[in-house]
Amino acid sequence: MRVLCFLALGRPNLEDHWNYPTQRPSRTGADADMLSKASVLLAISGVFVSTASLVSYFDYTSPVPYCLLFISLMLAMLAMLTSGSSMIRWLHTDQHWTQEQLRPGGYFVLSYLLSIVTPIFFVVWSLNCFIFAMLIAGFSSRDMICRAVTAIWMVIYVVNVGTMLMEGIWKYATSLNHAGRRQ
Repeated sequence: MRVLCFLALGRPNLEDHWNYPTQRPSRTGADADMLSKASVLLAISGVFVSTASLVSYFDYTSPVPYCLLFISLMLAMLAMLTSGSSMIRWLHTDQHWTQEQLRPGGYFVLSYLLSIVTPIFFVVWSLNCFIFAMLIAGFSSRDMICRAVTAIWMVIYVVNVGTMLMEGIWKYATSLNHAGRRQ
């Protein structure tokens, strides 16, 4: 539950979550942000799935990249649906009633946290499927320049993902230390 709470809110618990008077606008703003990211991924994946490669040395229509692009398209669509429905839910929810429902814990807390985390996971998986499709297509190319550019892109991708994971682990450990000192 702590990990899910950290992924959804950036803190290991709901303790300080309702201290901010503008919770609803920030929640719907986050959903709108995720909706726009999913829309961009949906559009890009849709273009790649529906068109043939314009150049012979970069064929993303071979089975594996095409399958990953199609999965990326579907995950982006799911992200749009979940973030859109979450945004609609938050526009029509009373903040004080929600606070009262979350205090005892249980199913409602899990539902609340999952409504925040699920669109994020769909966008992340969609983006990764798209990137892997492009990496496979790039490394499958017969053109040496295309493979070299793909290798550089892969190194940049791995470094960025590693940096984000280390930062996330550090923030999680720091938040647990701060939560432990308060108690």
